[in-house]
Amino acid sequence: MTIIEKFSTISDVMNSLINFVQTNEDIKPDFQEYLVTIGAKNPPESQMHSICMPYIFERNLNSKSIMELFLEKTKKITKPARLVLKGLTSSVSSIFEVKKILKNGFELYNLVNEKTYTVISLVKMTNFRGVGIGQYVVARIFEFEEEYYLLEISNVLAANQKDDAMRYAIAKIIQAPEVVYKDNKEKEKSIEKQVKKLYKYFLDCFATDEIITTNKFADDVIGLFNDYAETRKKPPKEEIDEKIQLPADYKFFNVTEFNNSYENFLENSLGGFSAHKETYDVGIIFDEELGLSAIPFYKTFCKIFEENDYKTIPNYDKCVEHFLINDSISANLLKRVEAKHENFMKVINELYSTEMSFEEILEQYKSQHLKEKIFSSTTVLYESKTFSKTLGYIEEEEQKPQIDTTNVGRNDPCPCGSGKKFKKCCLFARA
Repeated sequence: MTIIEKFSTISDVMNSLINFVQTNEDIKPDFQEYLVTIGAKNPPESQMHSICMPYIFERNLNSKSIMELFLEKTKKITKPARLVLKGLTSSVSSIFEVKKILKNGFELYNLVNEKTYTVISLVKMTNFRGVGIGQYVVARIFEFEEEYYLLEISNVLAANQKDDAMRYAIAKIIQAPEVVYKDNKEKEKSIEKQVKKLYKYFLDCFATDEIITTNKFADDVIGLFNDYAETRKKPPKEEIDEKIQLPADYKFFNVTEFNNSYENFLENSLGGFSAHKETYDVGIIFDEELGLSAIPFYKTFCKIFEENDYKTIPNYDKCVEHFLINDSISANLLKRVEAKHENFMKVINELYSTEMSFEEILEQYKSQHLKEKIFSSTTVLYESKTFSKTLGYIEEEEQKPQIDTTNVGRNDPCPCGSGKKFKKCCLFARA
């Protein structure tokens, strides 16, 4: 396909998706509700593309993505359009550092998955006149016929807003750990290797892969393990026993510190569980496949299936709901609890007045975990260079930005993004 044909195919597919969410009888009500939620009940046509983007790529209905529903309900789709849809389904949304400005796109370094992309812009580069080397862009890119295309830039941060860019990247990792190794097989293999090694260390340290304590001691337990993993000196049993304390009672409730704003979430996260005012149980679990997790109210959740009358557990229904709908709770964790308690599905079906099987529960609530391997956020964070740089564990290497001036005319806009003509900017500086 020629460049023009590729651009036309991509444009046609995007326009079809935008039309689909506005007109399909099954999707339209939800889309209209979405517009009301974001305060754009009757948006002008000129804004519809940017408004639809997050809905199309992030919304799920009945455990299916908008792209999946589009494929199901669209009768005739050409082969090139299917390839575009495949690329869009695997699109990468992240924050990137602008490394180079090319004549027809950018070279972007993904702060989240640590991979550099050469991307082709679907619109004229003059639309990005304010974007310069060293700045950070929140963007979505996708692959089509072995080339990456820039679908949108939704935000731009100045070069001196590096801390904000790093915060954004870490927030993405905490929210969706899989983005660290999405589209980066080398990173995924590295994490898999690390998980296998650390799982053995955890068993060596504690003689179990599951520890229950309170939030007041959870950080200390994790600290003991980190020290052992680093030095291979096993802590005394009495020191471990001191850190394993159980709460006076088991109950589920909202923890205010979990509702962090963007501005302070990193500080509160690094402050640890012990900084929280309330006392609650925490399960420190090392999953052989997915890594280390610290799960608040894990034992409370288990107690629901251990007590003769689960209704004696305060907020038992909200606790069950939390473990089912929370995306950070893996399918593996539910499998762990279900394997321990024969009455697991009996209690769930009684609570929800259903007759589902355990497999149906996983399909309904944990479908994403069944489709792909999602390592724990704790495991992934410590394999992230962005996170390590933020904590000061490693020093960042300063790289001098490079500008591709190939085939740039003297009177063309300077590729550095200054807005000046090339002859009066970088070409002048070299003279």
